[in-house]
Amino acid sequence: MLFGDRERLLRLYNAISGKNYQDPEALEINTLENAIYMGMKNDLSFLIDDRLSLYEHQSTVNPNMPLRFFFYISDLYSGMTVEENLYSSKALSIPAPCFVIFYNGAEPQPDRKVLRLSDLYTVKPKEAQLELTAVLLNINRNHNRELMEACRDLKDYAEYVDRVRKYARELPLAEAVERTITECIREGILKEFLEKNRAEVKKMSIYEYDQEKHIRMERQDAWEEGIKEGELRGRNAQLIEQIRKKLDRGKNISRIAEELEETEDRVRELIREYGLEKPL
Repeated sequence: MLFGDRERLLRLYNAISGKNYQDPEALEINTLENAIYMGMKNDLSFLIDDRLSLYEHQSTVNPNMPLRFFFYISDLYSGMTVEENLYSSKALSIPAPCFVIFYNGAEPQPDRKVLRLSDLYTVKPKEAQLELTAVLLNINRNHNRELMEACRDLKDYAEYVDRVRKYARELPLAEAVERTITECIREGILKEFLEKNRAEVKKMSIYEYDQEKHIRMERQDAWEEGIKEGELRGRNAQLIEQIRKKLDRGKNISRIAEELEETEDRVRELIREYGLEKPL
């Protein structure tokens, strides 16, 4: 919603590209779904000066973005050429693409990082015959300062998100968002936008923050589960090796179970599962 405004979108494009376009009507917007509060969603696709720009927001690092962009651009090019004869001897003209990921998650990232489609290939050729590169830009507060100074809207957005996160550590989320909105309006941060869309911004900020927190918690749970699983595998591997050595020494199951402080059923189970039985 914030960058649904053509003037803001043009300012963002100028900041990213280094251009200085002044006419918002020169923008041809292909898709514009959802809003920018805590996130921009998958999101902006627009054409200007024969350049097709695809912008997407991410609050978590997603190495699959080049593949997603490949699908997006394929659909857009297909739509643009639906009336054209692709079997003609005359070459078609298509706009040059630009892929940008705006990242504002909690996981530390550099100001700028390049993601490549070829990074996902199972076989790594010396020269990929199909390549797509996307640039990830960290738009958290105190990152990409030059870009932020070139686009006040983006700088204000980063400040807004940072305050929501900061206050949410101390207050209930709804109160944190309300305090942030009030402060930002008072201090001239996204003032006009927040005054006009206050209720919707509050609602979407709460939703986006909860979603971001949920994703972080899911990843943390998965990481902890992986650690536990790894520890269990390690203990099992050690136990299996001990059983194997004791079997090699001719010890019976009862004696092995007693020495390892395991039940006989557990020892039998591991012997069967890992094929430790001695051949007759």
